[in-house]
Amino acid sequence: MTHTGLFISFEGIDGAGKSTHIDGLAKAFKAQGRHVTLTREPGGTPLAEKLRDMVLHDAMDPLTEALLIFAARRDHLQQIIEPALARGEVVLCDRFTDATFAYQGSGRGFDITVLQQLEAWVQHTPTGLRQPDVTVWFELQPDIAAERLAGARVPDRFESQPVAFFQKVSDGYAQRAQGDPQRFVRLDAAQTRDAVWQQLHQQFVQHKWLTA
Repeated sequence: MTHTGLFISFEGIDGAGKSTHIDGLAKAFKAQGRHVTLTREPGGTPLAEKLRDMVLHDAMDPLTEALLIFAARRDHLQQIIEPALARGEVVLCDRFTDATFAYQGSGRGFDITVLQQLEAWVQHTPTGLRQPDVTVWFELQPDIAAERLAGARVPDRFESQPVAFFQKVSDGYAQRAQGDPQRFVRLDAAQTRDAVWQQLHQQFVQHKWLTA
């Protein structure tokens, strides 16, 4: 059977639990005979992973940060995402452009119009602007996320930000969801791991991306 490519992004603030479920969704698609590419942003290619390390650990101004993230995204799209979609695969990506608008735009307070221009340049394809077909947003209050992250590992430049920063990031995600509600699947990430998975699986069955 020939399948159409399906591009799914997972979004949410640090500690929301999205990484826990992306592997589970990959297994669910594979169990139904789909080929799956599991990747992340920033990252996904050797070049993009180098840029990721810089973004997460090196001091820089907001414009430099945004440019590096979009440079990594361009390479990721060209080398991994677009070829996989052309092959009819399911692409599961841990974060994509919504994260840039949430973290750099809303969190850092960087100029949204500049981000929109970079988005238009970097994600341009012959058929239009490349966006995920589905974006799963793990919605969680920042104070709960902070409790989950406490002591989990040495924090990077983003994880070490105060709760107020993550509230801005959460607000940024809400704005992106309001601007493109058909693309977003919104999950209550404050529930137990099993309950969140049930929400996720049910949504994908209802939308016929998975069979029951």
